[in-house]
Amino acid sequence: MNNLAKRFIHIAAWLALAIAPAVSRAADGSSLKPPPGARVAIVVFEDMECPDCARAYPVIWEAAKKHNIPVVLHDFPLQMHPWSFDAAVFARYFDSKSQKLGDDFRGFIFQNQQQIDKQNLRQWADKFASTNNSPIPFVLDPDGQFKTKILADRQLGTQIGLQHTPTIFVVGNGGAATPAVEVEDRTKLDQIIEDMLQKAPAAPAAKKPVAKKAPAKKATKK
Repeated sequence: MNNLAKRFIHIAAWLALAIAPAVSRAADGSSLKPPPGARVAIVVFEDMECPDCARAYPVIWEAAKKHNIPVVLHDFPLQMHPWSFDAAVFARYFDSKSQKLGDDFRGFIFQNQQQIDKQNLRQWADKFASTNNSPIPFVLDPDGQFKTKILADRQLGTQIGLQHTPTIFVVGNGGAATPAVEVEDRTKLDQIIEDMLQKAPAAPAAKKPVAKKAPAKKATKK
């Protein structure tokens, strides 16, 4: 075997070692927590142009409603999808009106995803806006605040090692006792939630205000 062949083998072996951990590494959801006051939550990183995100969306919300737990959505628009980032900006606009309106918009886009492209996205957003009496301004994000939030979500997803969308976690409020579980099989979502609820500590009872005694009146001298 000549030196060139040996060098090629060494380079190939080095590349295999370098790439293998990235391919096999699971996303690390340890930094994700439920919202304040919640014992358990579903955390989702999604792309509104992603077909599998559209399939997962009703499953996630049905499970959340069944177990009475919140859903925390993070935008993770993929570079390969031409209109996903713009759709996320529209979703953030509706979020600013109400959280329900933003959630409903995402569901609306997922339901009509196959008919949407970069050219007609605004028409679909306007259709939703008209139906919900919430007209979209001509300049949607003048100060870039919606874009900033989306980029922050995408940065978070990159930091925890997301490999795909949707990436779904069930997270609990018990710290090390309730480590985040990535949901790889959505048919097991209900069971994962139930297991997490059993491990998660109950929310502390609200403290009752202590009644203050009125100061005793001094007897008046006659």
